[in-house]
Amino acid sequence: MKKTPLLNIALSRLIASLGHGDVVVIGDAGLPVPPGVELIDLALTHGVPDFLSTLKVLLSEMQVERHVLAEEMLLKQPTPLVELEALTARAELGQRQLMSHEDFKALCRQARAVIRTGECQPYCNIALIAGVTF
Repeated sequence: MKKTPLLNIALSRLIASLGHGDVVVIGDAGLPVPPGVELIDLALTHGVPDFLSTLKVLLSEMQVERHVLAEEMLLKQPTPLVELEALTARAELGQRQLMSHEDFKALCRQARAVIRTGECQPYCNIALIAGVTF
């Protein structure tokens, strides 16, 4: 049995397979997943699992060099933004890059996988760019 918080087989496999610069997207329930990009669907119902819980568990195993948010998230200010700011301040998410929501959806085409949560607040999406531990 694993000792870390992440128990999901598909997520563990994904993180173990990442190389430097690979993109992993955590999306809300409405984020479209481009054809050909792996979808790891965790959504059960509205809000379950939520965006932040999913992100925090991924961060328990994934080395993140930088992250990308849609500018619209800063404008709408959904509840998870407060914790994202704290994670950024603690350097757990690396440098931040902002782009339009349309450009963010285009970035999803480059993702190794999109993780769909049950989050139903608008623009609760993040692209994590894998770093290295050495």
